[in-house]
Amino acid sequence: LGRMNPVIVVHGGAGRIFKEREEGCRAGVVRAALRGYGVLKQGGTAIDAVEEAVQSMEDDPHFNAGCGSVLNEKGEVEMDAIIMDGKNLDSGAVSAVKCIANPIKLARFVMEKTKHMLLTDHGAHLFARAMGIPEIPGEKLITERSRERWKKNLEPDSNPEEFQKDLGTVGAVAIDSEGNVACATSTGGLSNKLIGRVGDTACIGSGGYADNHSGATSTTGHGESIMKVVLARLILYHMEQGMSPEVAADTALDYMKTRVGGLGGVIVVNKAGEWAARFSTKQMSWATVKDEELHYGIYAGERHVKSVDEALASESDGF
Repeated sequence: LGRMNPVIVVHGGAGRIFKEREEGCRAGVVRAALRGYGVLKQGGTAIDAVEEAVQSMEDDPHFNAGCGSVLNEKGEVEMDAIIMDGKNLDSGAVSAVKCIANPIKLARFVMEKTKHMLLTDHGAHLFARAMGIPEIPGEKLITERSRERWKKNLEPDSNPEEFQKDLGTVGAVAIDSEGNVACATSTGGLSNKLIGRVGDTACIGSGGYADNHSGATSTTGHGESIMKVVLARLILYHMEQGMSPEVAADTALDYMKTRVGGLGGVIVVNKAGEWAARFSTKQMSWATVKDEELHYGIYAGERHVKSVDEALASESDGF
């Protein structure tokens, strides 16, 4: 097999990104892409790269994952995450987990240390403890903004649906120099959701899917709609039929919109290393690194390009 040029693509969630948060979201996806690419550059695996990139965004309060997650109806953080290896279709996921900084790490442990694919709530919590993953107080994950929003959504005349347009699930897909693909997705879910609600993120084929035979994808958007059309797998199916990543993504997003009225966004890489970042929402923060070039944007049609060296230099002296 020829050596592949590694590629990483990340998203910080599709929806509406408020003006005052734009810069932080752009900087956050760029940082995550550069960190993931750093792993690939040193000969690391696609699975290590996507985990690293997602962890970087879980730790960033700008995104609805890890620290900065939205709150459920009771005012608590409940998170979902998935990771998948395209080499052998191994996958691990967790749902409705609390008091953990990096659910994606726990999902990786589920994949590698158990015979299962999905652990939930209390059981995931016990498993985290067994794996030595430090517990943190739930409050540590809650930002001022999440709490404000939760309170607003509790008001009798509020419409949580309105706020849910600002979703901010995070995800990454990558192909490494061996030609292996992987995906990872992590989220705090929907604002003011029912306790115990699990969305698309933890569901294989919906929140993400990776298969060396075709490629990898990670999704974001209205979870229930994504689950109805099994969006991640649908995109790979279109690629298996010969579509490019971009056309496959647009076709699947279009179907989701016309069939169930759902909006969202996706990032895709195919087995040849071609990538796409597409969305039917107003915005989606995304970034990608390929051939030592960083591309990133938030609005439809927006694409900034920098060399990786230039990006790393500005990264070290603040964005």
